[in-house]
Amino acid sequence: MLRIVGLWAGYGESPVLWDVHLEVGEGEAVCLLGRNGAGKTTLLRTVMGLHPPSRGAVWFGGEDWTSVPTYVRARRGLAYVPQGRGILPYLTVEENLWVAAAASGGRKPAGHLEQIAERFPALRRLWRRKGGLLSGGEQQLLALARALVMRPRLLLLDEPTEGIQPSLVEEMGRILREIRETDGIGLLLVEQYLEFAWSLTDRYYVLQKGRVVDEGTTRGTSSQVVAHLLSV
Repeated sequence: MLRIVGLWAGYGESPVLWDVHLEVGEGEAVCLLGRNGAGKTTLLRTVMGLHPPSRGAVWFGGEDWTSVPTYVRARRGLAYVPQGRGILPYLTVEENLWVAAAASGGRKPAGHLEQIAERFPALRRLWRRKGGLLSGGEQQLLALARALVMRPRLLLLDEPTEGIQPSLVEEMGRILREIRETDGIGLLLVEQYLEFAWSLTDRYYVLQKGRVVDEGTTRGTSSQVVAHLLSV
């Protein structure tokens, strides 16, 4: 579904990604690993169209999306949960979801939001609360729910478990497994919590200084082996 070919990107004269090749199949879950500064967030932003590549191509569903605007990518099946969540703090949980529905380019009936709410019981209890008054973990769940309003084919997640309590990490894992099994949504997950990543994904890539240095299947590889590689 997603194919990244020879991707280079950077900021000004400072290169960040060097000749990156990566693939995510239809309905597949892939984790992207690497130390801070390895280029993981830049890669997700480039896939989403928020950062322009200097070389290479991004293909989605067999089409070259390298120059496709971000809003078109969002309407055609890509959704992004950024690091830092990016929710609208002065809007309620419900209003944050309605904003996503409006931005999707088509009418999303109230019934669709109700379906989303059923998957997020922790949010359903906070339906009228403003986003800025939610805990960090609740904001993360809201960011995930907002992405799912877009009915994505592939979901990009940037360190979704960072700084949230274990019970909400477990809730997030449950939801992500459910959307894979019932909706066939693919995942490209940036994550430092290896046990969480291994419980959700089929394959992994390791970035070091902007280059892919290792890849493999999570089922056939111990997370401790990859943890050692990340520490080198």
